[in-house]
Amino acid sequence: MSKKVKNTIVVTVLASSMYLSGCGLFNSDKKEQIDPPQKVSYNEKTGVKTNNKATENAVMTELYLLDKNGYVVAQTLPLPKSTSVAKQALQYLVKGGPVEELLPNGFQAVLPANTDVDVDIKDGVATVDFSNDFKKYKAEDEQKILQSITWTLTSFNTVKRVELEINGHKLSQMPVNGTAINPNGMTRKDGINVDASGVVDITNTHPLTVYYPSQNNAGEVYYVPVTKRISNTETNDIKAIVSALAKGPKNSNLLTAFNSDVQLLSDPKVDNGKVTLNFNEEIISSFESKQISEEVLDPLVLSLTELPDIQKVSIEVNGSTKLVDEQGKSLAKPVTRPEKVNTGSF
Repeated sequence: MSKKVKNTIVVTVLASSMYLSGCGLFNSDKKEQIDPPQKVSYNEKTGVKTNNKATENAVMTELYLLDKNGYVVAQTLPLPKSTSVAKQALQYLVKGGPVEELLPNGFQAVLPANTDVDVDIKDGVATVDFSNDFKKYKAEDEQKILQSITWTLTSFNTVKRVELEINGHKLSQMPVNGTAINPNGMTRKDGINVDASGVVDITNTHPLTVYYPSQNNAGEVYYVPVTKRISNTETNDIKAIVSALAKGPKNSNLLTAFNSDVQLLSDPKVDNGKVTLNFNEEIISSFESKQISEEVLDPLVLSLTELPDIQKVSIEVNGSTKLVDEQGKSLAKPVTRPEKVNTGSF
């Protein structure tokens, strides 16, 4: 059974009760440059170790790390200036490497220790060449490693597909558990934290990625992408995403702030990259102020903008746009996807 989260209720996670706070996800981060970290300090709220001087000019980079529950999750961290940002991003996925000074509370790197990496990007394809140390991982981590590499690299606009090599030899399958690698390159369509539960015939399904809230060890909220297999009989992916959010996650490690009675009152309207959704009042977290909580708004926007034709989301309740977010900001204008996900800027 999934857990419900709202600003005004208590959520039980791992036998302890804590209130979920808003996370300001939709504050975009400007890409800048920083010097290598020197003196490190610890932020108790986010659980991130940072350097005050370095973060003044941080290059905010999405790294797909493992959280405490084993999910592959983006964390946006300040990395030093580099002439090869894609290569540097993968270097920061190596266990025991420089990422250890920046890891958020409860997160860990995914690539085997001492792995050397090189990246060549051409025509949208990132070719990643690993050293032999890449083979030193546990079989059960193989899918997570593939997802971490693929989603980290495709977070850069110049990368659409990813190919893997070891010492210059192209891989057709992973070296430990033999997972097949698409000869045309891995993409986000291959999924992340794949949930195929209840699926009898996967060939008659297609993937959709939905975001659910979770919490780090400090109780702060972040968002976990889960790729679900949706029956091909479902022809409206927007409605399928809303339905998946309303039903909540099947895994109890993830949360939801959606009321199960949330419904669309009419079919979604898509116009020039904007989708307009008209909900019933069950989407509202505060009837008095017509407020929609961040733990509802953020997963909705993140999930819908994973669709290739959606860049922004407009929300209505009973046809009205007189709604506000938790900061009291009007939602009359469409909400766009943040430049970076899970920035730790609360």
